[in-house]
Amino acid sequence: MKNPIVATYLLETPHPVEFAAEMIAGEQSSGTIVAVPGETEELKARSRARVTSITRLESVDTPSLPGSRPPRGQAGPIKYQRAQVTVEFPYDNLGPNLPTLLATICGNLYELAELSGLKLLDVQLPSAFAQRYPGPQFGIAGTRKLAGVQGRPVVGTIVKPSVGLTPAQTADLVRTLGEAGIDFIKDDELQADSPHSPFDERVTAVMRVIDELADRTGKKVMYAFNVTDDLEAMRRHHDHVVGAGGTCVMVSIHSVGLATLAEFRKHCQLPIHGHRSGWGL
Repeated sequence: MKNPIVATYLLETPHPVEFAAEMIAGEQSSGTIVAVPGETEELKARSRARVTSITRLESVDTPSLPGSRPPRGQAGPIKYQRAQVTVEFPYDNLGPNLPTLLATICGNLYELAELSGLKLLDVQLPSAFAQRYPGPQFGIAGTRKLAGVQGRPVVGTIVKPSVGLTPAQTADLVRTLGEAGIDFIKDDELQADSPHSPFDERVTAVMRVIDELADRTGKKVMYAFNVTDDLEAMRRHHDHVVGAGGTCVMVSIHSVGLATLAEFRKHCQLPIHGHRSGWGL
């Protein structure tokens, strides 16, 4: 298989591990729950995912998650076998497409009755993904330059309480933190553009304080304003931050999705602080 997408899973199953692994490979490529005439041998040779590695681990008496179905006719106590499994997906099935990648490697898998537990551990992608989706345009060096911090860790904090502060109260807190020597401050992920703290008003109030501190101390605090919203609003929020002289924006990646993040990245002129809220799902 040329330039495959390689996904590694930790799985648990009451079935033979080989059978469960093949269910993953088939369900997420050319196969279906039941065989269909269109899945010819020629098509499978081109499009079916392949199980390339199985490492058996421990077995347990109790399933990690409810909802799995043991093999038909199973008699006696059920053992749930755990294993690390590697599956290769044909690149030609999807091309460099992040939303379809997610649907492929972690789509309709977690409800398969043959599995009592599944976790995606790792994924290796062909270089075409990096060509279509460039990484951070500022990176560590560019972010340090904008934050004015070299040779030591960047010291940061989050605005708390998460919600409830007015723009003026947020600005007062930023003044206190800036005077204490904090390098980086960010909105909480719960606070974006709310009735009690409208985005534009918060940016204007906060940047006024940051500019005053910079004039006095020579150091400009980096503040990550949470622009998370629909794409049109995110662009509008970003432009307001740029116009106010801000140096960073924040996006809750899981909330907006990878496709929106990629599109926003094309528009963005500032470092994007990626927030992982919802990652535990």
